[in-house]
Amino acid sequence: MDRQQPPALTTVTAGDGGRPAAGRRRPGWPLVLTALALLTALTVAATVLRANGTLAAWEQTAVETSDAAELRLGYFGNLTHGPALVGLENGHFAEELGDTTLSTQVFNSGPTAVEAMNAGSIDAAFVGPNPAINSFVRSQGRSLAVVAGAASGGAQFVVGPGVTDAEDLAGRTVASPEFGGTQDVALRTWLTEQGYEVDGDGERAVAITPMANGQTISMLRQGRVDGAWLPQPWATRAVQDGARVLVDERDLWADGRYPTTVLVVRKDYLERHPETVEGLVRGLQRSVDWLDEHEDDPALLASTLNRGLERAQTETLPDETVAGALEAIEWTTDPLADTYPQLLADGVAAGTTDEASLDGLVDTTVLDRVRAGSEEGP
Repeated sequence: MDRQQPPALTTVTAGDGGRPAAGRRRPGWPLVLTALALLTALTVAATVLRANGTLAAWEQTAVETSDAAELRLGYFGNLTHGPALVGLENGHFAEELGDTTLSTQVFNSGPTAVEAMNAGSIDAAFVGPNPAINSFVRSQGRSLAVVAGAASGGAQFVVGPGVTDAEDLAGRTVASPEFGGTQDVALRTWLTEQGYEVDGDGERAVAITPMANGQTISMLRQGRVDGAWLPQPWATRAVQDGARVLVDERDLWADGRYPTTVLVVRKDYLERHPETVEGLVRGLQRSVDWLDEHEDDPALLASTLNRGLERAQTETLPDETVAGALEAIEWTTDPLADTYPQLLADGVAAGTTDEASLDGLVDTTVLDRVRAGSEEGP
């Protein structure tokens, strides 16, 4: 849009004593009135443009963008964060980010990671979809955007030997990683569908205790909790300790696909540094491709993922545990956006979020460019 030039200044001829010459009117008032009229018209136009969204779009395109000096990335020491583990271990992220310095922070749960993002401590993170939805809803769409997927599947409800079937959970205590997290919402939703009163006092009450995944394994082993909705590798570890799978979450979704891990970015960071975010997503795509390409090499997968777990200061795993866990996971950069209305509805029913529009939560603009570039080849 061409900017209008301001009106040319009018020179006033002064008579004796610096006063205006006789018989001439001061041109100041017409200029003032013209300026006021122009300002009023511009204000009305801006109001109309803002109402129909045009001004917001123009303002967004007007943001000056650049490569970021630093990108601060959050992730978990879970196998459902395999693309993050591989991307860091194999250097995919660092290579694609170029001169941008990459720093990382490890979290134990999605709500904690999202809180750090909202506080400005990190710029991007691999998290479950429900904490992303919660943040988006609470900020009225201003906090973050889901720019890509990372993993589908890989979450299971495992129970101890005292639980024989779904009808045997009344009066028992089960665990989830953290209130409001993706596994927590899935657990609350499923229990409610089975007719249980979550955290209530009735005959069919079931208590949910949030706790770290490592602690949950110990508590299951000791019989101090009766079950847990866990991501991988924790679900497989629990089964190897004597628990069994009561529910595989894949069975609850059409085609067995649902987002377990997605990549989210602060919206202000995405607007100012789209090229940097594109580099991060390119690194993610390379990591997903690497995992798929080496599916038939379990030893290489296990060694690479274990080095990633070591980097995350998480306990490494036997090869058979890695292999068992990976059977339940699909690697994909597809954020599976069509599942978000149901994820939101589940969160609302579980009391972890509020009803709201999710327009703008999933933004695949960068991912689409990366995919287009991959199809074109070098």
